[in-house]
Amino acid sequence: MEKIKGLIDAPFTPFLPSGEVNYEPIPRYAAMLKKNGLQGVFINGSSGEGYMLTDEERKKLAEAWVAAAPEGFKVIVHVGGCCVKSSRELASHAAAIGAWGIGAMAPPFPKINRIEELVKYIEEIAIGAPGLPFYYYHIPAFNGAYLPMVKLLEAVDGRVPNFAGIKYTFESMYEYNQCRLYKDGKYDMLHGQDETILPCLAMGGAQGGIGGTTNYNGRELTAIIDSWQKGDLEAARDHQNFSQEVINVICHYRGNIVGGKRIMKLIGLDLGKNRTPFQNMTDEEEASMLKELEAINFFERCNKF
Repeated sequence: MEKIKGLIDAPFTPFLPSGEVNYEPIPRYAAMLKKNGLQGVFINGSSGEGYMLTDEERKKLAEAWVAAAPEGFKVIVHVGGCCVKSSRELASHAAAIGAWGIGAMAPPFPKINRIEELVKYIEEIAIGAPGLPFYYYHIPAFNGAYLPMVKLLEAVDGRVPNFAGIKYTFESMYEYNQCRLYKDGKYDMLHGQDETILPCLAMGGAQGGIGGTTNYNGRELTAIIDSWQKGDLEAARDHQNFSQEVINVICHYRGNIVGGKRIMKLIGLDLGKNRTPFQNMTDEEEASMLKELEAINFFERCNKF
């Protein structure tokens, strides 16, 4: 299977003031991401509030992103959920509309505690789109699935034919590297933490990744990889350190899903508020965040339209 090189964005889902999904901004959104160096999108995941969407909304969003995707722009659809039957149907739909790939994180309920439980979950979803690469989205902080990922690779190997790799959003660079080395790099290991791209390039040989702060800071994050490839370590450090400063700001405002989504408004693409149960930012918080971003010269370095 083709391995992803470069960064894939995890986009936010736009909402109207009524709370309904707003599909209108997606073509402009896709064009902006492409212009700023992103290689595609991983939609309906955590940044996209996927678990707060109905299956019909998730399908319509997938259709909108596939229709809006610039040439060569990959659309990967997160299809995970608590109902494996629904997830399999979403996978089949993704294949039918021409998505590039699919993925799923472990469900928040019931909690998965064993590798065999996880493999069975993956197997029953992946069969819905046997012709598409399937990525497991490893983000145990969201679902409690703190399982060894090398063991997962061993278990799916030869059992799930379209298993492509892992979106690895966890802190263990040692485990990330061990997964990358499995059978001489058989599986695609997508780095999933924007704050540690550079060390994973150095230690883990990362080639691709999926990020959330790439929505508004993609120019800086792709520049880490570009600088590393050119052998300019000092520039790579500067881009990584600046990206950590941006993350420090959003951590003051409930993280990327809440604070990061409001940054999109500040750079010129208002995607609306978050769905319940997320606590939306107040106008006062927005003004405070704006000052913090200005203090680090964010608007001189952020994504441009």
